[in-house]
Amino acid sequence: MSTRSVGLDEAVASLSVGARHWIARRAGYLDSPEGHTDLPVTPRVKALLQLALLRRYWEKTVPGETALGEATAIVERAWRRPDFPRLLTLDRRYAREFELMYAGLTPAGSTTDAPRQVLARLAADGYLAPRRKAPYLHLEARFYADLAGAEHTFASYEELYAASLLARAATLPVADLDVCVVTHTVFYLSDFGFRDPGLGEEAREQALRVVERLTHHCLGLGEWDLVGKLVLAQYCLGADPLSTSSGAAGIRMLAEVQAPDGAIPGRSVVRRAPADATPVDYFRKSYQATLVTALATLIIGNGRQPGGGATAAAGATTVRESR
Repeated sequence: MSTRSVGLDEAVASLSVGARHWIARRAGYLDSPEGHTDLPVTPRVKALLQLALLRRYWEKTVPGETALGEATAIVERAWRRPDFPRLLTLDRRYAREFELMYAGLTPAGSTTDAPRQVLARLAADGYLAPRRKAPYLHLEARFYADLAGAEHTFASYEELYAASLLARAATLPVADLDVCVVTHTVFYLSDFGFRDPGLGEEAREQALRVVERLTHHCLGLGEWDLVGKLVLAQYCLGADPLSTSSGAAGIRMLAEVQAPDGAIPGRSVVRRAPADATPVDYFRKSYQATLVTALATLIIGNGRQPGGGATAAAGATTVRESR
């Protein structure tokens, strides 16, 4: 173990337990009568889709945990709701994206036929073909279509990477880079760290330099949510984020701001939940960053455990489990 990562494994473990258990205890609110009343539809639907994504990788890393069962029950209950597919389409800006995520993140053994009906409609509408999608949306659609087992005519991951922002980001100023686009490009290429991203060594190292540069930038801004994504992206690119200066600093920052209840209390320093926040406001401000932290630390922590999957090594491409 690198001397730079001493104590950080414990920080990752503590962050992970606290964040994922907070999510399991609180996320039921999203599909409760109170949540239906208090929360706007689109953010609530997006939060349930994000929970389904977390649940997928939680099942891969800590499959026997009681809290996972609680999170899974929330997702399964939402997916069984007859009105849920309709809610996905209420905001036209996100309708097709949400529908494809819904189909791709359906829990195994789900008894509803609605995801298959959604896929059939997307295919009929031409959404499972490239058409005029921007490169990032094209990559995102391919990833979720693959998860759903849907037939499609999207370009290969190699072609989609070549057209991506990340592929040309080395020459762009940090201010011109969208952190979410960069990190999610890495996540989709690597199945969130569970397969090799398929980049050559030079391209992988270039992408890692971009991600590390962005991590330092977001650390300086106190962007907790974005730092969590960037630390995970480092891992997905084959680095050990506990041994990079920016990754280690990111883990320490998240550990320092984690509340006693396990939440990351806001997306950033400037968007932190105030001390007098109502329970609803505290939940809304904390949910996104806490879920990202849970996802990142679950995957990173699992990769560093003996027998827990491939362990990332700084400076070396790692081949991980394929779907």
